[in-house]
Amino acid sequence: MQLSCPMPKLDFDIITLGHGSGGTLTNRLLESGVFNLLANPLLNEKHDGAIFSLEGKLAFSTDSYVIHPIFFPGGNIGELAVNGTVNDLSMCGALPKYLSLSFIIEEGLPMTQFWEILCSIKAAADNAGVSIITGDTKVVEKGKGDQLFINTSGIGTLHPKADIKLSNIKAGDKIIVSHQIAAHGMAILSVREGLEFETQIVSDTTPLHDIVALLLDTFGNDIHLLRDPTRGGVASVLNEIAKDSRMGIVLQESSIPVDDQVQGACELLGLDPLYVANEGVFLAIVSPHIADALVTLLSTQSKTSLAACIGTIVPDHPGQVILHSKIGGKRVVNMLPGEQLPRIC
Repeated sequence: MQLSCPMPKLDFDIITLGHGSGGTLTNRLLESGVFNLLANPLLNEKHDGAIFSLEGKLAFSTDSYVIHPIFFPGGNIGELAVNGTVNDLSMCGALPKYLSLSFIIEEGLPMTQFWEILCSIKAAADNAGVSIITGDTKVVEKGKGDQLFINTSGIGTLHPKADIKLSNIKAGDKIIVSHQIAAHGMAILSVREGLEFETQIVSDTTPLHDIVALLLDTFGNDIHLLRDPTRGGVASVLNEIAKDSRMGIVLQESSIPVDDQVQGACELLGLDPLYVANEGVFLAIVSPHIADALVTLLSTQSKTSLAACIGTIVPDHPGQVILHSKIGGKRVVNMLPGEQLPRIC
């Protein structure tokens, strides 16, 4: 989502070490438009923290974003940071409410780029219905960072019908993927490698809180587990689930949705889409009797229109993920042994 937020007139063009000093220059940076752009009653207190009330069970999550490059097809580090933490809360079955926002900026970052990222953060927060209520800014010397790192922490209230936990998984449960996989990782890699395709591959970064709330409203505790397959992709997340649950997983390769251009890019670079990062996709492990209805409901939503049932939880081969290939064979899908695509989120 794009937000019209013209950059204010400033008497500096780049961010310097002094802007992270906590003194006059820091105050000038924050008062130059940052506080106005992100304004809400809690942030406007300009305290070291925020005081607020929430009722019921809460979910809390934190994440740091070191993606390179900080601008990429389909987004930038700012909206990625908001969406990523919103989605982490959503995977707990929570309704995101508040975020913290902390920057580590390398001196020399152009203020125009910083402002564009701030505008994206504002747009993403508004889109997700969350308020940024506290934060921090630090600046490091040239060469000691990579333009910009962001940390976001989030808090939300648990959905009344949510019971999302590993111990709920049972043999026979179905594994649903919400949309086509591997778009985010390939969007980042295409920029890094200077690859050109018939149409541009764009990141799938998007908030998923609304979709998750809809599913919980409709199916409640028949949704046993939710996970977003970011770093390490679908394969790594499913391996974690198989290992921790002491169950086996069977996947059907023919059912896994992958965009043709993304698939082609993966083949060109010798990558398996199952291991490539996603930022707008989730996996749901659900009771078998709701699987078809859940996929049908997801297919009515633009963010999840290509949802599919891709596998089953089984009592056999505990701790392993077995893929039934399109050509009829079987293979073990192992955990990603190292960092396939560094600095991907």
